[in-house]
Amino acid sequence: MNMTTSHHARSDAGLATALRISVSRLARRLRAERYSEGLEPGLSDTQLAALATLDRLGQMTPGELADHEKVQPPSMTRVIAALEERGLVRRTPHATDGRQVVLTATAQGQAVVEQTRQLREAWLALQLQELTQQELATLRAAAPILEKLSQS
Repeated sequence: MNMTTSHHARSDAGLATALRISVSRLARRLRAERYSEGLEPGLSDTQLAALATLDRLGQMTPGELADHEKVQPPSMTRVIAALEERGLVRRTPHATDGRQVVLTATAQGQAVVEQTRQLREAWLALQLQELTQQELATLRAAAPILEKLSQS
């Protein structure tokens, strides 16, 4: 390994560390914003993510939702049960497969997702006001890259 390659690897490792720390800290801060307003207490991040997916993408089977959220089906079964118990998700028979059900977010579930989204985006908008135009331009350029990383 030559000096340039070694230096590049250290730079990539340093970038990976810095991104991990910053993204984790930002995610924690955004979660804290939801909790500070007392929205749907006791709703886990996994439950909220599943609910938001149903709100955004519409009807899904439990298996499709588990695949999308990258969790095991037994875990998703517990998530769905908790959401259904709170009246945030509704199960209906599948139109063509009698062995399946489809899940949809209820009006109450959609309201929870919207309120949470508004709180988080309002907090983040305030933070963005503190940045320079150059920093904002850098974030605009980085946003698609961060999205790509989040989908991998």
